[in-house]
Amino acid sequence: MCGIVGIVGTTEVAAALYDGLAMLQHRGQDAAGIATADGSHLRVHKGNGLVRDVFDAKAMRLLEGRVGIAHCRYPTAGSEGSDEAQPFYVNSPYGIALAHNGNLINTDALRREVFEQDRRNVNTESDSEVLLNVFAHELDTQHALTPESAFRAVEGVNRRAKGGYAVVATVLGLGLVAFRDPHGIRPLVLGKRSTPSGDEYAVASESVALDVLGFERVRDVAPGEAIVVTARGELFARICAEPQQHAPCIFEYVYFARPDSMIEDISVHKARMRMGVTLGEKIQRERPDHGIDVVIPIPDTSRDSALEIANVLGVKYREGFIKNRYIGRTFIMPGQGERVKSVKRKLNPIPLEFRDRVVLLVDDSIVRGTTSKQIVQMAREAGAKKVYLASAAPPVRYPNIYGIDMPSSDELVAHGRTEKEIEELLGCDWLIYQDLADLETAVAGPKFPGRKFDSSCFNGEYVTGIEAGYFERIQQLRSDEAKKKRRVAS
Repeated sequence: MCGIVGIVGTTEVAAALYDGLAMLQHRGQDAAGIATADGSHLRVHKGNGLVRDVFDAKAMRLLEGRVGIAHCRYPTAGSEGSDEAQPFYVNSPYGIALAHNGNLINTDALRREVFEQDRRNVNTESDSEVLLNVFAHELDTQHALTPESAFRAVEGVNRRAKGGYAVVATVLGLGLVAFRDPHGIRPLVLGKRSTPSGDEYAVASESVALDVLGFERVRDVAPGEAIVVTARGELFARICAEPQQHAPCIFEYVYFARPDSMIEDISVHKARMRMGVTLGEKIQRERPDHGIDVVIPIPDTSRDSALEIANVLGVKYREGFIKNRYIGRTFIMPGQGERVKSVKRKLNPIPLEFRDRVVLLVDDSIVRGTTSKQIVQMAREAGAKKVYLASAAPPVRYPNIYGIDMPSSDELVAHGRTEKEIEELLGCDWLIYQDLADLETAVAGPKFPGRKFDSSCFNGEYVTGIEAGYFERIQQLRSDEAKKKRRVAS
């Protein structure tokens, strides 16, 4: 999962890109980059680290231009060096910089096509660089540089690429190009801001990036749609793919997105509140005499759900963990060892809220289980009489292949285990999961009853289909052991 922003302004855009990217820092902590276009020059600055660490005053002064894109990276595969930082750049047929959120599932085949058929070289292991070269080749075949040629190039990308992707690119001589995969798995939202000098446009992974910049959220970019904003501020849009099942990623609502974002016209905050209501009702059904004294969220993402669970059960809601704000999101730490060390650095219990109580801990989801096991133990050491654990999401039993680092099945605590076995492994007195039907109903809400989502990490149903041997290949790339070997080798 990564964060992307693209802006076409009437004045310099580098500072706005920086601010927008900072609002998306939760989506990627590994690397960050900005590319701006000014007439015939394209400037790129990127590197490893947080947004605030990658960019200093000198770097920002060099990023001149009224068109630009930005990216913060969260790695799922490939190396973890600075050569994987985005945006990527090519100078043929035009100067093009591209940034990408998501994951292609036919990267190997595309890489061969790019080299053997398109006569282009890919220098990194990143599927984003592959995507850039596919787009550049398709644009080259148009022998023109217009919004129409950009749309046809995106049509070519959609025919060739397979997976979940949201893309922003700046093309010298044209402007900003943004597009979304035909299933709409990865999010992308369009915003507009009126100034005395004319209209400005922005696209971003989440609406919160638009909010901080003063852009009005216009709408989500549709599945398979491409947006072109010329350097003069002219907006063009077209669907560039055959109709497919619309399946936005449900894990955006469970964990990744900020609660103050709107995705697919659904408030993430309200979706999480509804998750709490349905899970609270399930607790009442399954254990009416639950004896719970207090509901405590595992910060931060589970707060909305935990509060509604407490309301449904009629018990106290308390903040029982103090979070160190200077530690990143544990789920997207690069390796298991780092995640284990980070839990105790990140959270510290308030014993007063645990002592001699039956405590219900609420988390947004349980993926590898290592963090959950440590937190349950923390609660016991703080004096809890019993520790129950509730997950606002169903058991994660399958890898996510569209851009979220849920690696090989063997590293998922729920894979091949019953809920009772998971309960024993985590060391809690009772474990309860959300039902998938309830999760999908909660996210869709009353406005979109029956809406479909990509819930593949819960049910193993992949909307794009999967080629034989794919899971074995991603295990070699994305398991913690594989990443450890790459770090040692580098």
